[in-house]
Amino acid sequence: MTVGIFSAEVIFAFILTTVLLNRYGNWKTQNIVVTFAVLIAWYFSLLIIFVLPIDISLAAYRKCIQDEQYHNSTNSSQESTTACKKPWSYVPESTLPNMWRVVYWTSQFLTWFIMPVMQYYVKSGEFTLKEKLKNAIKSNTMYYSTLLLIFSVLIVYIALKPGVHLDWQKLKAIASSTSNTWGLFLLILLLGVALVDIPRELWRSSQIDYTLRKVYFKLSKLNTEKLESEGALEDVLESIKSVSLSLSPNDPLYDCFQIILKKVPDDQRDFLTNVRSNSRHHTTPPSIGMLTRLHKQLIIAVHMCQRTDTQGNLMLEKAIFLEDINLNMTSRDRKFKKMFNKPLKLNNYADTSTIEWYWWCRIYPMVLQTLSVITGALSVIIVWSEMTFFKKQPVLSIFAVMVNMEKQNNDYVMIQILSTISIAYLAYCTYSTIFKIKLLNIYYLASNHQTTESSLIFFGLLLSRLTSPMCLNFLGLIHMDSHVIKSRILETDYTQIMGHMDVITIISDGFNVYFPTLILAVCLATYFNVGTRILSILGFPQFLEDDDLVTDYIQEGRLLVVREKERRERKLKGNEMRRKYRERSQLPTTINNDVEERVPPSRKENMKSYLLDNADPIDRSYQSYTANNTSDVERQLPRVSTKPINSAWEPPRNIFSDL
Repeated sequence: MTVGIFSAEVIFAFILTTVLLNRYGNWKTQNIVVTFAVLIAWYFSLLIIFVLPIDISLAAYRKCIQDEQYHNSTNSSQESTTACKKPWSYVPESTLPNMWRVVYWTSQFLTWFIMPVMQYYVKSGEFTLKEKLKNAIKSNTMYYSTLLLIFSVLIVYIALKPGVHLDWQKLKAIASSTSNTWGLFLLILLLGVALVDIPRELWRSSQIDYTLRKVYFKLSKLNTEKLESEGALEDVLESIKSVSLSLSPNDPLYDCFQIILKKVPDDQRDFLTNVRSNSRHHTTPPSIGMLTRLHKQLIIAVHMCQRTDTQGNLMLEKAIFLEDINLNMTSRDRKFKKMFNKPLKLNNYADTSTIEWYWWCRIYPMVLQTLSVITGALSVIIVWSEMTFFKKQPVLSIFAVMVNMEKQNNDYVMIQILSTISIAYLAYCTYSTIFKIKLLNIYYLASNHQTTESSLIFFGLLLSRLTSPMCLNFLGLIHMDSHVIKSRILETDYTQIMGHMDVITIISDGFNVYFPTLILAVCLATYFNVGTRILSILGFPQFLEDDDLVTDYIQEGRLLVVREKERRERKLKGNEMRRKYRERSQLPTTINNDVEERVPPSRKENMKSYLLDNADPIDRSYQSYTANNTSDVERQLPRVSTKPINSAWEPPRNIFSDL
């Protein structure tokens, strides 16, 4: 029965991973090898977060048994199992160590060897598998050379220290401490930003005016990116057009060029129809390197256009919906009225407008404010614990105090619940900041299946390299890492396999001082928007309330929403007019029967001929009108004879030859 908890955690982590990958990636178009590698990297990162609380509760259970055995050996008391009950999530002793070994070595192999090569492989513009692998390995040469240089310097530094003998365990510890050092410093930056930003954004998001302004700002930025991406795509298409002028079907590079043409969007393939045949002699034949660069540029440009277009449409829908919420805030009838958004499926069975009004206008803002208070309290607890967890006596870390209290009560359920909530919030802070990272529009997680394969791999690398230091940091917060509190304790299986929260010896002295200081400094810088203001000064537009440039972006975004609404209104009016016209064009049954009687059988299928035949007969004689058969209105018109002056007259020939 207890193994079921462990199985549920494993299954839930896998389901969450597939949901996230389906949200950001595209299973249908991605390379299956890339999908599998990213799935493993993301899954193992989430698996550690969900299974580590079970490991912590089992470590507390083993500590209870050890203490009880010691007490029995000194006092000849009863069996230890009477006082120490098995945790509800108990698993056999060999289960977790074996799982941690698989997770550790698989993650190390993926993050240091497979995924870096795969990242350059999917970005390559080569046309064959061999050339893509060759280019990926060549591109990673500098990466591996840098790692080797850093590792060699550390080896030399440690080897020159007196009394140090290097062996396999020492080398493994050096590699682990180097990886932990990099991960911990990156963790400081990510946590410091998210611990302040998440509660603040939740509180501000409960205010509809702030949310609308931010959406207008994002919409304007997306529109700018869309225009830039369309311009970049046009430049690439012009290059492809010029290359097409110098290639013939007999050219050896023609097959490579056809591969490029297949990547051109369907709505852009008409650009080759206007190629002038007399321009062939003005171009030079392309090289394979030129086609490779062109192929890579086309892939990036097409994806950028598709991503910005999709995200722009989604942001427009969000802005229109937020404007609906803003208008319904002051509604007296308390019914949620939408302007363009599609109604819910439940509206077919019952009227949910009142429920929607209470949710979006009253309950939802209160939920956000409540979450803001809860996450704010957790952030304060984490910052305080990060600043004090190196202090062993007295215990100042709040997480360590709570876990030690539950250990004394042998309440393994509460230990697991507290650990799960704490690690989940730490992971959410870390991962949410990672998901917001946007490096030069190259590595960027875009929802609605708009993330590139290289971006999925890049963030898979970050998750794999940050999860282990994050979990080791949490074990230090609850004083379950012997290298942190400098005493021998019964540790978790995770620590025995993954290592301890150690850093390289160069910076190990004083680490317990500047590590919490850096976290506090980053939190203060985030609270006062220091990083955001620096990015804004450097030319990267950021959402700041007191910035004139941001005000211009907001106005532009509002105008985009107004134009979209006007376009939709015109479309709705046009559809309504066409519907009314179709209704008016449908004649009654009696009239239809009368028409059927008047229409000759040979003319029924040609209504135009029917109308001509049933009209009044036309006098086709060439006699001019006289005063006797003209009306008063016709007498006022000039008399024009319809009879040709000369029946044999013909128009001059070749009068349109100049055309």
